[in-house]
Formats: sequence, structure tokens, C-alpha cells
Amino acid sequence: MILEACVETFEEALKAESMGASRIELCDDLSVGGITPSYALLDSVKKQLKIPIMVMIRPRDGNFVYDSSELKLMKQSIDVCKSLGVMGVVFGILDKRDLIDEEKTKMLAEYADPLEITFHKAIDDTPDPVHSAEILAKIKGITRILTSGGKPTALEGAENIKKMSKITAGHLKILAAGRITYKNLEEISGILKVDEFHGRKIVGKL
Repeated sequence: MILEACVETFEEALKAESMGASRIELCDDLSVGGITPSYALLDSVKKQLKIPIMVMIRPRDGNFVYDSSELKLMKQSIDVCKSLGVMGVVFGILDKRDLIDEEKTKMLAEYADPLEITFHKAIDDTPDPVHSAEILAKIKGITRILTSGGKPTALEGAENIKKMSKITAGHLKILAAGRITYKNLEEISGILKVDEFHGRKIVGKL
């Protein structure tokens, strides 16, 4: 079982590792769902942690529709991640209809190679997360999908998460999220039948 702790400070990263996190997702400003962390924070965390680090690549808060200048910023952030040797990056790109932007996602996935790639909860903003997962499974380079099944919590989205896991089997992993904590992890893992779980309190209070 992989437990990914979502953190936004150096102290939280260290604490998550000490409490048994399998890896971290490093973000800035989680009050808006997370944006790309600073170079200084990423560099400090990379030098201290032994567990893998996934880095949020999101140039701003708000929607997940990005223009060419924003995509350029995302590429620059990916370059930093490559230079520091982190495990992977986390991003999500939609079009103006809230569908997966396949062209831009393919482009950025190819650019990020050989880093691992998590397509984040932007998928939960799409009209049909299960169909969206099927689309992502066909895009080379996508390693996993972070999702609560299109619902506010993983429990509410359980049926969709199970469908997403089944439809993407052999292509990518489903990283379940949505109010999953160390308190309900055992219950939820038994229901979802997935191997990876994500949350702010996935290993305890940070």
C-alpha cells in the first residue's frame, strides 16, 4: 500500500516521512488546491527526504485551461524537477468544455519524460471521470490518476473509482483521494481495492 502525503512546507515534508509516508506530493498554497512550489522549498526538501517526491506543476489557481505562456511556465517547472532529480510531476489540463485536453496533455507528458506523471484531480471536474480515465490510459507517459471519482469524497465516489481502476488496469494506477485519513484508511482501502492513497492526513496530522 502506497501512502502519499500532500504537504506544503519543509516541516510537513519531514514529518510526513517520519510518520511513515511512502512518498509526498509537494505543493504551495493548498488553500487553492495547490500550485507549483518554489525552487527553494523543492531544493530543500529534495536534499533532506529519502522518500520519493512528486511535485505539483500548476502555475496559478483557478481553472485548468492553460494558454501557451502558462504551458511554457509549466515546462520550466518540469525542467527544475528534472534537474533536482525528483520522482515525478503532477499536473492536469482541461479544455474550455472541461474535457481532457488531449493535445496539450500529450505534449506535456512527452516533455516530462522520463519523470513519472500524475494527472491530478482536474479529472474530477470533467463531466465523466470514468471516460476521462479511459482517455488518459491511452496517453503515453501518464503513470497515475489522482481522483475522488468525481465526488467530494472517495467514499461517495467509490463506484466511479472502482470503474476507473478496472478500465485503466495495466496502463496506469489510480491514486484515491477525497477525505481519506489515517482514521478511515482501512475501511476505504477495503472498499476501493486500489493500492495508492493520497491525503493531507493520510499518515496522521502534520
